[in-house]
Amino acid sequence: MNILNKSKDKYEQYIWRKRLFLAELFVLVVGLAVWSLCTGSSGMKIPDVFAALLHRGTKQMETSIWNVRMPRTATAIAVGAALALTGCVLQNVLRNPLASASTLGVSQGASFGAAFAITMLGAGIQVNSGTGGALTITNPYMVSICAFAGGITTTIVILMLAFFTKATPSTMILAGVALSSLFTGATTLIQYFCDDVVMATIVYWTFGSLGRAGWREIGLISILTLASGLWFYWNRWNYNALESGHHTAKSLGVSVDALIVGSMIAGSLIAAVSVAFVGCISFIGLIAPHMVRKVVGNDHRYLIPASALGGAAILILADIASRLLAAPTVLPIGALTSFLGAPLFLYMIIRKGHTYRGSCVSYNSAQHPARWVRGCVWDREVVRH
Repeated sequence: MNILNKSKDKYEQYIWRKRLFLAELFVLVVGLAVWSLCTGSSGMKIPDVFAALLHRGTKQMETSIWNVRMPRTATAIAVGAALALTGCVLQNVLRNPLASASTLGVSQGASFGAAFAITMLGAGIQVNSGTGGALTITNPYMVSICAFAGGITTTIVILMLAFFTKATPSTMILAGVALSSLFTGATTLIQYFCDDVVMATIVYWTFGSLGRAGWREIGLISILTLASGLWFYWNRWNYNALESGHHTAKSLGVSVDALIVGSMIAGSLIAAVSVAFVGCISFIGLIAPHMVRKVVGNDHRYLIPASALGGAAILILADIASRLLAAPTVLPIGALTSFLGAPLFLYMIIRKGHTYRGSCVSYNSAQHPARWVRGCVWDREVVRH
């Protein structure tokens, strides 16, 4: 009995640490969002920002906050959460720590679909073409559908490799690299047959920018990300069971095939829509889950929301850096995340002196044996090489 009570106490301490970390992440995202609202060509202090948000500031401040900085910050939160959620789920269902929308070619496929819709289907127009960059999407739903079609094509190929050829995780990553090259080449062909102004616009669009999405696009991204995130969280116990392998998950009653297909489709959808409106942003979906996993482990009850908050925080921070490093010039967010993400990920690999494996904490197993097995707490254990 004492052993059971000690195990229960350890479990409660474990849960408390995870919840505290989630609260800290939420406060971090709020703090970075306020910092983002204060950052710009016309510097604002925190009281000025809150006054503008409450429509008690000057007309110039309210216009700057509501028409420029607030949409940019909201886009960073929604897109960062979407990409991080996609990476978190793909890494679980594909059993590959390198899986993400960018490494599997989903982002490149979505980029091709969006470029096709903008140029061939007239879903986007140029404004102020003399600068060679400004683009307004006139039909966001057409762009989203075409981007999703490009992203889901990559997903279907990956799923066919997984189910019919029994491809290993490394093989699926290589297939993603091949598909990325294929869609990059197709996007290049679209640029080749366009006139110079359209080509310059597409190139500028592929750099990635958080400033081009309006409230309509932000609403679409947010709704799809929230719906997919809730579906992911609904399946949190299934993802935990899947950590022990497909056979174990099936023995616990998990419909593994349906879970994999549904997760990849939902992940491809939110990644594709995000890419359609902001361009390709790399490494967010790859790094954010790994960073928060160091604290919350592989327990998807906390890994899923922590990944979303971590992705939002990273992208807001990258956006702030893009506006400050070369002010008043705003650097492309896609290039900046690659510059910051690649060294950080290499550092994580170098410092990797551990591996992840599941460990169950026995709690109340006598009353809920099935839930105890499915609710195993997947924690990180450091194993020195």
